[in-house]
Amino acid sequence: MTTTDWRVLPHGPLTALEENLWSVTGTFDIPFNPLKRVMTIAKRTDGTLVLHGLMALEENAQREVEALGEIAHLVVPSRFHRLDAARYRARYPNAKLWAPAAARKSVEKRAAMDGTYEEFPADDVVSLVDIDGLAKREGALVARSKRGTTYVFNDALFNMPDITGLSGFVLKHVTQSTGGPRVSRTARIAIVADRALYRAALEKIADDPKLVRVMVAHHVPIEDDVAGSLRAVAATL
Repeated sequence: MTTTDWRVLPHGPLTALEENLWSVTGTFDIPFNPLKRVMTIAKRTDGTLVLHGLMALEENAQREVEALGEIAHLVVPSRFHRLDAARYRARYPNAKLWAPAAARKSVEKRAAMDGTYEEFPADDVVSLVDIDGLAKREGALVARSKRGTTYVFNDALFNMPDITGLSGFVLKHVTQSTGGPRVSRTARIAIVADRALYRAALEKIADDPKLVRVMVAHHVPIEDDVAGSLRAVAATL
């Protein structure tokens, strides 16, 4: 892979969330698209890394990630999040690539997969789970840290503040993506297959007494009253 193949879009710094969990937030280069994208990095008990929501970083930042441990697992969380899959596959040929079962056909058009979420070798710290009601279109990465448990969602759950301008109007009133934790209209149409099952799944996650955070693919994590936020979202389904 040449330097020009590693295409980097603007992004922020590597941010530590827990002793074994980090994130990076970046942007797209699509005009009038204010969505931010989030890559989450979790460390397994063997010291290897799982990268969820792949994002090509500038070299210094990429080396920071590499310094955390061996990049052993790459997670493409849906068919809509394949942008940097081939770049990571080429740069880290020994890493395994995983995606939800229903996304396999689309993901493999960009990069060869090693398996689906059901086949991921979970340990006591990091696992990939399917979420009821989503028809294996998406799932979640679950990371357990000393302070508690983090669920890393994708597009099935949004937490994006309202923004101004035409893009903000579309996101608020058309896709219904902004205004805090929610299931967007787009997700209700393209991701959620059974609202009752998804509602029950969110309520079950909310019941986890060790829950400290929910990461989302776009914008900011849910960290305040996490359980209450999930129950409120579930009540809308």
